[in-house]
Amino acid sequence: MSVLPSLNSIKVGLTILFNGEPYQVQTANFVRMQQRKPVMQTKMKNIVNGKVLEYSFKAGEKVEEADLERKKCDYLYTDQTGSYFMDAESYEQFVIEQTLLGDRVKLLKEGTQVDVLYFDERPIAVSFPPKIDFKVTSAPPGIKGDTAGNATKQVTLETGLVVNAPLFVKEGDTIRVNTDTLEYAERVT
Repeated sequence: MSVLPSLNSIKVGLTILFNGEPYQVQTANFVRMQQRKPVMQTKMKNIVNGKVLEYSFKAGEKVEEADLERKKCDYLYTDQTGSYFMDAESYEQFVIEQTLLGDRVKLLKEGTQVDVLYFDERPIAVSFPPKIDFKVTSAPPGIKGDTAGNATKQVTLETGLVVNAPLFVKEGDTIRVNTDTLEYAERVT
């Protein structure tokens, strides 16, 4: 971990150590008021729990850059204790608790490669590819005459994820899902 030389070093996107936890800077605004010392007003997001915090760093305050490591890992399976992954380089297997993934566990299917973010040699976050392809396992038939505007229906995917898709999507199709918004992107087949 390296100590930042000045307040001006705090930039948007930087990951810093604050109260012993890694935070990513979302906004950084350098403020200099009359007869006061300058401050760097920031809005930061905790990488571990997702909470957002606003804090003003003062001149001379020690700020450390967080030492994070990113590893490519393959998803294996999920059970009651959590989701199991394998490091793509060392082939070491490890588990990530369900609370860390939440609903995003439904984006995981066997063999999906993800980036796992490590802090203090423990996994703290999972970064998914921008889009993932899924097979549609259940789709109600489109109703004739219900095509005005952007008509959609709910379809269930192979992992149990339910998304809104256009009426032409049917059971057995493969669709691409945006992993950030958990929304339908396009039909693949």
